[in-house]
Amino acid sequence: MDDNFTVTCPYCGEEVEIYVEPDVRGTFVQDCEVCCNPWRLRVVRGHDGREIEVRRADGSE
Repeated sequence: MDDNFTVTCPYCGEEVEIYVEPDVRGTFVQDCEVCCNPWRLRVVRGHDGREIEVRRADGSE
C-alpha cells in the first residue's frame, strides 16, 4: 500500500506530494506547503488501497 499521495490544492491549484502514515484513517487538517491554506483531508478505502479526498477547511465548505 502506497503512503505517498499527490493531491491538488483546492486554493492555489498546485499539485503537492504528501505522506500519510499507514495507520491513519478518517479526517484531518493539514496546510498546503505552497500557499499555507488549510485542507480537510479524508482518508478513504478505494479499489486499489487508500485514497485521499481534499477539500477546503476554511469554513466555506
